[in-house]
Amino acid sequence: VCNMEKQVLESSEERTFQYQNSLPPLPVPPLDESLSKYLDSVKPFLNQEEYQRTEDIVKKFENGIGRELHQKLLERAKTRRNWLEDWWLNVAYLDLRISTQINCNMGGPGPYIEHCWPPKEGTQIERACVNIWHTLKYWELLRAEKVPIERSGNAVLDMNQFRMLFNTCKVPGITRDSLCNYFKTVTEGDCPSHLVVLCRGRVFAFDAIHEGSMLTPPEISRQLTYIQKRCHSEPDGPGLPALTSNERTKWAEIREYLISLDPKNLTHLEKIQKSLFAVSLDDSSPHATPEDYTEMTKLGLAGDPTVRWGDKSYNSIFFSNGTSSAFCDHSPFDAMALITMLSSAEKKIIENEGKWKGSDKVRDIPWPEELVFTVDQKIIDEIARTKEMYYEKVSDLQLASYAFTSFGKALIKKRKLHPDTFVQLALQLAYYKCHGGPGCCYETAMTRRFYHGRTETIRPCTVEAVEWCKSMLDHSASNYERLQLMHAAFAKHNKMRKDCENGRGFDRHLLGLQLIAQEQGLPVPELFVDPAFTVSGGGGNFVLSTSLTGYTRFSGCALPMVHHGYGFFYAIRDDRILALCSSWKSCPETSAEMLCRTVFQCFQDMLQLTLTAQL
Repeated sequence: VCNMEKQVLESSEERTFQYQNSLPPLPVPPLDESLSKYLDSVKPFLNQEEYQRTEDIVKKFENGIGRELHQKLLERAKTRRNWLEDWWLNVAYLDLRISTQINCNMGGPGPYIEHCWPPKEGTQIERACVNIWHTLKYWELLRAEKVPIERSGNAVLDMNQFRMLFNTCKVPGITRDSLCNYFKTVTEGDCPSHLVVLCRGRVFAFDAIHEGSMLTPPEISRQLTYIQKRCHSEPDGPGLPALTSNERTKWAEIREYLISLDPKNLTHLEKIQKSLFAVSLDDSSPHATPEDYTEMTKLGLAGDPTVRWGDKSYNSIFFSNGTSSAFCDHSPFDAMALITMLSSAEKKIIENEGKWKGSDKVRDIPWPEELVFTVDQKIIDEIARTKEMYYEKVSDLQLASYAFTSFGKALIKKRKLHPDTFVQLALQLAYYKCHGGPGCCYETAMTRRFYHGRTETIRPCTVEAVEWCKSMLDHSASNYERLQLMHAAFAKHNKMRKDCENGRGFDRHLLGLQLIAQEQGLPVPELFVDPAFTVSGGGGNFVLSTSLTGYTRFSGCALPMVHHGYGFFYAIRDDRILALCSSWKSCPETSAEMLCRTVFQCFQDMLQLTLTAQL
């Protein structure tokens, strides 16, 4: 009986991927609805005459070519559970020819400095092996399908992105990259189980499983120490990983050339591609405090290119003062999947006070193997040229990553306001103050309640938000008036978020219509060449590229979409809000530092407004 009961209990536990096939397909919203939302979104950026012109273009589109394209999109959606998926992967990521490592990758600082692991020289390896071990345990859980299914309210969320966290790598192509994923659950079969370690321009690999069981932290420590000792006592390696930071076609050509030099090179490249993730032993020691993550963020996102494999879905970076960062290719998943994994591991790290409390016994495991690439002068010159271009580009980067500590989610919710909307409206006000006008803005909404859903665009720069911003800067406006306008802006934003999460946004729909036209070889519809389309952010022209990274200690950052723009990312905690802001120094109008400080001031002003208007 006991055995039978045990089996029943086990089978009644949910498996991570068990509902994948019952998730609803991604819907195509009604055309008239999408177009009217689009029209609404361009208003803040046009005068009356320009708006009239755009309205005419939209009406013409809706009654003409737009209707045909929409029908074709509906046809496409009939045969696919997610009509957007392949398109999005290609258009947003794999077709890009610029350096994706610099322009698209995302990275974020490890918050362990706030509890178990304050910066301390000489702790790099011991912390790395505990962190790696907890990450490996998560991989083990995922293979056994024991990672809890995420939900939004009662709705089950798509878990497909979790398959991409491990054993995943992008491979450059001449015109389009490809994504290779070697992850398998236990039921599906064998899955590669080795790690690659990058240190001083060299690449090593070792298996994380020995005779059927996971290496323990002391065993991982033995492997990392061996690698580090060798790297520190011998000359630096050629720094081949730097090549991943090249623009894509160039990297694809060099990769082909590398393979033609020696078939062993292909074996090494495939070993890197198949690895669980990349471990970077970085010699820098970023300054870091719980209130200032700027240097850690900068080095995580744009540090030494010879110890990052830019195409790996996850690089776990350990600095020499025991601080750490994550660095990821953005194409296989969005930040939330990674943050769920990191948070789960962090919880275990905290439970064990950042220490390993198990056995110190070290088995006789094979030493790490070095992946020695055959290179010639052409490759060596190419690495030098790539590094030079990389450093020139990232030296232009301005990052600001600070904690606002006066209040956080707890107080905002007490004022009956949605914390995410609170930050977005503060950002709109801050941009208005710094730049004297509205800033077209992209906020990520999650569409994971649909099969393989990823994201939709919320456009926070609404007519309502702009009206409120104006009132905040107008000395003759009363606080009562400002508060009314603020509540209207909140309501609008909350409705947009809900629409987007339910598959009723309009940006992905418009993209679909544009791509159908392109696939059919039709001329680009006027709607997409209208200046209003670009000035309101369409075609990847958003001046503010933003995302909530959730309500945990983890946060991350990506670079601005446009040269005169910002990246603005934030994590909202009970007692604080962590903001990460990026801009380009070569743009005289923008300053990440200034925007971040102004946003913090706006947080205070908004809270103040809700308090004074009550009196």
